[in-house]
Amino acid sequence: MQGLWGFMALVVAAPVAAQPVGPAETETRAAIARVAALNPRVNAVLAIDPTAIDQARSLDRQRKARGPLFGVPVLIKDNIETRGPLPTTAGSLALAANVTDRDAPLVTGLRAAGAVILGKTNLSEWANIRSDTSISGWSGLGGQVRNPHALDRTPCGSSSGSGAAVAAGMVTAAIGTETDGSVTCPAAINGIVGLKPTVGLVSRTHVVPISHSQDTPGPMTRDVRTTALVLGAIAGSDPADAQTAAADAHRTDYVAALDAEALKGARIGVMRFTTGWSPATDAVFETALAVLKARGAVLVEVEAPKDRRAIGTAEFQVLLSELKADLNAYLATTPATVKVRTLADAIAFNAATPREMLLFGQDTFIKAEATRGLDDKAYVEARATSLKGAREALDAMLAKDNVVALVGITASPAWPIDAVIGDQSPGGGAGGLAAVSGYPHLTVPMGAVRGLPVGLSFIGPAWSEARLLGLGYAYEQASHAMVKPTFAASVETLPDVLEALAPPK
Repeated sequence: MQGLWGFMALVVAAPVAAQPVGPAETETRAAIARVAALNPRVNAVLAIDPTAIDQARSLDRQRKARGPLFGVPVLIKDNIETRGPLPTTAGSLALAANVTDRDAPLVTGLRAAGAVILGKTNLSEWANIRSDTSISGWSGLGGQVRNPHALDRTPCGSSSGSGAAVAAGMVTAAIGTETDGSVTCPAAINGIVGLKPTVGLVSRTHVVPISHSQDTPGPMTRDVRTTALVLGAIAGSDPADAQTAAADAHRTDYVAALDAEALKGARIGVMRFTTGWSPATDAVFETALAVLKARGAVLVEVEAPKDRRAIGTAEFQVLLSELKADLNAYLATTPATVKVRTLADAIAFNAATPREMLLFGQDTFIKAEATRGLDDKAYVEARATSLKGAREALDAMLAKDNVVALVGITASPAWPIDAVIGDQSPGGGAGGLAAVSGYPHLTVPMGAVRGLPVGLSFIGPAWSEARLLGLGYAYEQASHAMVKPTFAASVETLPDVLEALAPPK
């Protein structure tokens, strides 16, 4: 374990100098100080990049025009590669030596926009694909991420550390990745803005994969404007990722699309099928709908798709098959110091490493290893079913009543961290169809239930990020619904709840 703690100790081993010399360095030092002060409570950050101060000083010395993210410290989910001495681990001890010293293209884009790559965030190990009974936010390498609104509650996953770090106030922007819910759920549950872009708008090269059909990185930020800035920096075509061939043609000025009046006259479909899991959350949703209507939106009730269960079943088969193929291809590119070269090797490593098996197993890994490749008939049919079904469902909802976007509840309020049973989400959520179809999904804070944030989802057709950001910005400016974290030990320790739980006097 010495290597693990040496890695994590970089959080407190950041360089200290006598006198800041420029705005980028000043902000970077302030961010490092915030991480040092706040991270012990939430365990969101794995490591500070020891080059962060040098990055900032280099930016301060530049005399050319400064980029739109000049001097902004950005944290990166630790399944995304960055050049320098930090490994890219996906939260697994199996990848603790995965120092590739190469930037993912999205990180190159952030640097070109003037951002400082501050460090790496903790995550649900292997992006929550190892077991059906995992605990969101836990990794063998990093331990458990905690929700800054109630420390015994889930931060959701798998971009847990990115969501918690932004919500706690360590940084204004982080990068997450999503296959199904891994940006939008932790964004909503931690009370921040999160965007899952259209699959193919942002490169996946040098990102530890699950599924080439559904994986995409995305911004997680304090507000919609920052999301637009970050998306502009990371979007674009990449010759190494064929899925992004059309990205440059669709990339636009996302900040220019932000308009406080964007809701006026906009026809928006209401996904009532995302309600019914929590009456208190439903009440917050009704308040959000009232805000949309007051700002001029035309709300239209849409029918729930009839075949969502079949789509979900097919999706799981797709993820299993692509996990084996895509992860094996990624591991083949890692340095020789990484001894795990295949999914089968990872399974064996976990079985031989007690810490990896402390809280949950690897049943999903084992199912994936048993798949027969991307030419297998079962996979081909499952992908056709999931993709066609999800796109037809969303297209029908959008087209039937001529709406430009759909809104719904992103996820339930945060549930307790449970080391016995694992994740126990009450269910619900708007994002499954967007994930499977590859369509964009934006979540914006819409309020709280007992101090626990909940998010409002905006979903649209492929490449509609600018429209969704405009609608989300207009709602954000009208609602002011962001909730500040209290770092409460538990919801049950809040005064009104504590009084209700006590026996009558």
